[in-house]
Amino acid sequence: MYRLLVINPGSTSTKIGVFQDEDLIFEKTIRHSVDELSKFNRINEQKDFRKELILKNLEENNIDINSFHAIVGRGGLLKPIEGGTYLVNERMLKDLEVGVLGDHASNLGGC
Repeated sequence: MYRLLVINPGSTSTKIGVFQDEDLIFEKTIRHSVDELSKFNRINEQKDFRKELILKNLEENNIDINSFHAIVGRGGLLKPIEGGTYLVNERMLKDLEVGVLGDHASNLGGC
């Protein structure tokens, strides 16, 4: 049995889903207002803000962050690589943080 947290950061929302094996057991769309997001100069600066909202929503729904076997994030604007599943490494984080191919909310998925 596996438990996964799936995170899909978008321009005005962060969608999260919790899966037990292949079954979706919790999902939430966390909306972000223009006022909230206007405090940040770059998308990457939103990382801690969004992380805290994710943790808050999990806690409010009695989902223990330590119960996950893996956390999956939506890709991001990376140098061309074959589609698939990748472990996050320092090189990937650096490329996402500087926005090597653009500054987009999906860059937060790997971070």
